[in-house]
Amino acid sequence: MSDLIAIAYNDLETAQQARAQLIELQKQHLVELSDLVVVERRQDGKIKLHQSNNLLAGGALGGAAWGGLIGLIFLNPLLGMAIGGATGAAVGAATDVGVDDDFMRRLGEGLTPGAAAVFVLVDHASPDKVVPQMARLGGQIIQTSLSNDAEEALREAIAANGRPADAVHRETAPQS
Repeated sequence: MSDLIAIAYNDLETAQQARAQLIELQKQHLVELSDLVVVERRQDGKIKLHQSNNLLAGGALGGAAWGGLIGLIFLNPLLGMAIGGATGAAVGAATDVGVDDDFMRRLGEGLTPGAAAVFVLVDHASPDKVVPQMARLGGQIIQTSLSNDAEEALREAIAANGRPADAVHRETAPQS
């Protein structure tokens, strides 16, 4: 079962750094991700989703491998790999599994203009190695499906970093 974690940052650049860090941690086999999206609230208030294409590369590679094998049978492995790779990438892109886009857009509406958030579905992680790396960027947790203890540990790690985000709108009651 995957865990959803959404962390808001004051700007798009920091959110993109967080995405890059998560991709690097995945390459080091410290975390397994199902989905990774940066949600940006532009200055004009519009929401833009920056989908992570790095997670789809497996479909293209798998398709190329199968295509190459089929190509060998028909004595044209390069053509088979090209067709298989294109098919694998297309199928991977068409099957949008992961965090619901409408859900991310709704939460993105709560960001201040110019801010961004990283939405990640984590299949497996080594929290003792991943959390300190990610906490360095600061941020503010806006949504998780973690246990209360795990969420609190993540909040404490981010708070200890000393870089809280003010990227989320705060509704204030009218003063009398």
